[in-house]
Amino acid sequence: MGGGFSRRDFLKGSLVGGVLLGAGLGSHPFAHAQTNLRFSTWHVPVGYEVKTVWIPMLEELKKRSQNRLGYTMFAGGALGKGPEHYDIVAKGLSDMGYFTATWTPGRFPLTDVLSLAAWVDGKDIATEIGNAMYKRVLHKEFPGVKMMEMNGCIQAFLWTKRPVRSLEDIRGKKIRSPGGQQTQYIKALGAEPIFMPLGDVYLAMETGTVDGIVTCPPLVISFKLHEVVKFGLVTTFGCVSEGVIMNGESWKKVPDDLKPVVDEVCTNPFHTTGGLNREVYKTMMKEITDKKVELYNLPAAEAERWYERFREVTRKWVEDLEAKKLPAKEVVRMYNEECEKRGVKVVAFPPEWR
Repeated sequence: MGGGFSRRDFLKGSLVGGVLLGAGLGSHPFAHAQTNLRFSTWHVPVGYEVKTVWIPMLEELKKRSQNRLGYTMFAGGALGKGPEHYDIVAKGLSDMGYFTATWTPGRFPLTDVLSLAAWVDGKDIATEIGNAMYKRVLHKEFPGVKMMEMNGCIQAFLWTKRPVRSLEDIRGKKIRSPGGQQTQYIKALGAEPIFMPLGDVYLAMETGTVDGIVTCPPLVISFKLHEVVKFGLVTTFGCVSEGVIMNGESWKKVPDDLKPVVDEVCTNPFHTTGGLNREVYKTMMKEITDKKVELYNLPAAEAERWYERFREVTRKWVEDLEAKKLPAKEVVRMYNEECEKRGVKVVAFPPEWR
């Protein structure tokens, strides 16, 4: 990821890395492992996620199981596109993997609560919140799989070629959305949301197909988007709802004495590995500014104009789900409660619901 690493090298490394890891050549599973776990993710092989979280997590499983658990890594979407990753695991093509719930709109309706706009600057904290919400209520949306961990990611910002400093600046712009609440936030700000896979965003920004993107800092680095964006608007859009799941049958095949080991390592992989935690967040933000992306913190008064629109989105989302007999308002209250326990502010939470 150094200064001499070109986009062509990056794309080549992503493709080749995905194939090699998918073939089991990049993960080096121990020959004597009794159980080999296939792990799938859409994250690129050269990114923060694979290098500092998933491979270290799987290596820790090998270590703590005394080599009885091996793994094969399928990175870079080697088994399918991002939105397919839940089914890739649920249907048994992979044993374990990382999925993004908000990439399949309507399928996990209440889980979208994890994508409400909040200030979360470490995935370790996001996972504490997500796991608590899963235990309290969201487990009902995931029958048949073993949820290893659930998180709402860290806050996403707006990244553009030209500076955005106010509501007036964003109106009419075409903005790539990661899905979930972010799509409605972009609409509420008067812009046009466009959903596309992250792998397509670089070219879309380069050619002007989109004017900006909403995503979190690690993905700006992993997908080298700092080469095509010059400005980052620091005001939280929340992020997507995602997590690590395990195929139900694969979980049954894990030896009983190793099941607690898997739980201990994978329940919060960001705690286990130290990857993408709050300290790493600070490093990533510096890395982005070092790459000549100018960050602008939205002033409090202007931010409040944006956040009130986000709260309107929350009210409408709850109204729509309540009409379908889903306890959305109570779930939003739970989410705000779990966030406040951990010092996280949910800017999209309507204050009258306290």
